[in-house]
Amino acid sequence: MVYVQAKKWENTVGPGEIDRFVGSLSRKKAQKGVFIPSGTFTSGARRAAAEAAVRIVLLDGDDLAERMIDHGVGVTEYKTVVVNKLDSDYFEGT
Repeated sequence: MVYVQAKKWENTVGPGEIDRFVGSLSRKKAQKGVFIPSGTFTSGARRAAAEAAVRIVLLDGDDLAERMIDHGVGVTEYKTVVVNKLDSDYFEGT
């Protein structure tokens, strides 16, 4: 089972928050957790996740927004761009 913690967070997330999340996962005997704040992670938080006894995936606000755009979740089409490509068949036999 995967547990997710999402937070609307304007500040950076430090290692203490990751440690608390890992503790919660341990109590639930979970093998994997995903931590998603709207802000960013400190290098200490990234280190704490890498050193945790369980697998922790960190998705900051930018990562989340990119994935939402890639998968069409919570987004609307803004602009369509047409990119032309040379039609090599047009020039054959001339």
